[in-house]
Amino acid sequence: MNATVLMYTTAVCPYCLRAKQLLKARGVEAIEEVRIDLDAERRDEMMQRTGRRTVPQIYIGDTHVGGCDDLYALDAAGGLKPLLEAKHS
Repeated sequence: MNATVLMYTTAVCPYCLRAKQLLKARGVEAIEEVRIDLDAERRDEMMQRTGRRTVPQIYIGDTHVGGCDDLYALDAAGGLKPLLEAKHS
């Protein structure tokens, strides 16, 4: 995989776990996790970047995928694998 994956998460989020499982199943070896339950500034950053308050919020490269349901929908539509394989800056 060429893409960098960043995920805003919390410690007790079942949707975060599901999203991580899907990404790993699609070959993602490393996910940069930002624990917003430990860092209020990063929570503010997430809300500014995404306009959302819920976790997970997932970025693949510069593309905001959205949350867990969005990630699964992208995968079902065949869009996740190409996004993961794309070269990102």
